Amino acid sequence: MSRTIYALAVLMIALVAVVRSQTPTANPTNTTIAPVKQTAGQSNSLIEDCACESQHLPETAAIVNGVKITSSDIQKTTRDDVSELQRKVIDARKHELELTINSRLLAMEAKKRGLSTAKLLEQEVVAKVKPPTPAEAQAFYDQNKARIKEEFKDVAEEITAYLLDQRQRLEAKKFADRLREASETKVLATAATPPTNQAERARVLATIKGEPITSGELEDSLKALIFDVQEQVYKLRKNELDLTINDTLLTQEAQRRKITTNALLDAEVKPQPITDEQARAFYEANKERVSGDFVQTKDAIRQYLEQVELRRAERVFVEKLRAAASIQIFLIAPESPVFSISTTDQPSLGNANAPVTIIAFTDYQCPSCAAMDQNLERLMKEYGDKVRLVARDFPLNQHTEALKAAEAAEAAREQGRYWEYVQVLLRNQSALGVDKLKSYATEIGLDRTRFDTGLDSGKFAELVQRDVDEGMKLGLKATPTLFLNGRRISVKSYEDLKARVDAVLSPPQVTSSVHIWQ
Repeated sequence: MSRTIYALAVLMIALVAVVRSQTPTANPTNTTIAPVKQTAGQSNSLIEDCACESQHLPETAAIVNGVKITSSDIQKTTRDDVSELQRKVIDARKHELELTINSRLLAMEAKKRGLSTAKLLEQEVVAKVKPPTPAEAQAFYDQNKARIKEEFKDVAEEITAYLLDQRQRLEAKKFADRLREASETKVLATAATPPTNQAERARVLATIKGEPITSGELEDSLKALIFDVQEQVYKLRKNELDLTINDTLLTQEAQRRKITTNALLDAEVKPQPITDEQARAFYEANKERVSGDFVQTKDAIRQYLEQVELRRAERVFVEKLRAAASIQIFLIAPESPVFSISTTDQPSLGNANAPVTIIAFTDYQCPSCAAMDQNLERLMKEYGDKVRLVARDFPLNQHTEALKAAEAAEAAREQGRYWEYVQVLLRNQSALGVDKLKSYATEIGLDRTRFDTGLDSGKFAELVQRDVDEGMKLGLKATPTLFLNGRRISVKSYEDLKARVDAVLSPPQVTSSVHIWQ
């Protein structure tokens, strides 16, 4: 069982890949479709239609030593990129009704047959698709050679995967159409615009055997995508604002000294010279990606490192200016919505009635997960009954042993030793083959016969797939991903994590939404 099955479910429900797909389909022809650019007049309409702005932009984005930077200045340079991101929400909303209808039909059909949805898709889609032959891959290559521009041997595997994906898409569409034809599905309205009040949320858009699908239900299912877009839009605007603040500070300092900004940079930015030893060290660390030997590439490497050092020296100078300046920033980061995430029948630590619940989606091959686990363990010791920790699985495709490791953790949970076992997994992330998973069971004293039988039979695959499915619906793209009382949080350190918990346990008095440096 793998996330491929979930991807097939996405295909079957005819969800447009560019809108919602977590892993883009390979396209060996390298065909590019140019995005539609929005004009200044179209931008406001697009923002209104997407209903995905987290808050109204303030007229003044920042004040730097008394000088105002307006939000319109920031929007001028980010408008096209922001519009393109928000277009994703508009497109997704148009397709969400079809997605929900077909998702329900898939679940209903699986229940009727007494199968999991993954097993149903294996039978109705995967088993009915013949893998492309080498001759078919060659034929595709010959037809698209002008656009591929690489030798067949270098792209044969990618072409084969692409053709298989296309066939699975077609078969999934056929299966979806069959379910539609056999169901009592009635589409009553479209959902191209978001609901603005409770009455609109209650509007019934379709029924399946009399069961309603409401506008509010569709909007809730878009929450993860909308929050992703909000975060990306905020980062675009914040990056542009930071650049504008830096430029303003440089201009102010140059005017104070009565010189040009270029002269100021020449006087204050002092990059360190790059030595042959540094160039050699860079080459050795990156030679698999460098075309040519060290002698051939030394000058290019040196030029690259000199540019990196120049940027570093510039940042150091600008940070000095920022530290001495009065800067007020009025641009506010979006807050995650509250997601409904199941904690039923999941491994957990702490008081079930704790005021703080942290849900952690983890991949046992992920080094960042191992580091975060140490922070979570420390947090649980420090906060006791105030915090509950719930574990969920989200093995990533690139970590080939993570899926089976997650099943092994479930096998250990069956014997009441989940937390001990996952600590062993996280300490041995480079050795998670099946034989090692079994030896770790011996190491912590599990019943090996029971453990091995469960692991080898795939008994726990459905439990892991359940977590993966929910993680995909929540828009997860990486691990670890943490949710604190239902809100997705981004933390880099124990101090960040502790601050988030403290903010819930003892909410600060909000006196201003302004960030000030002085």
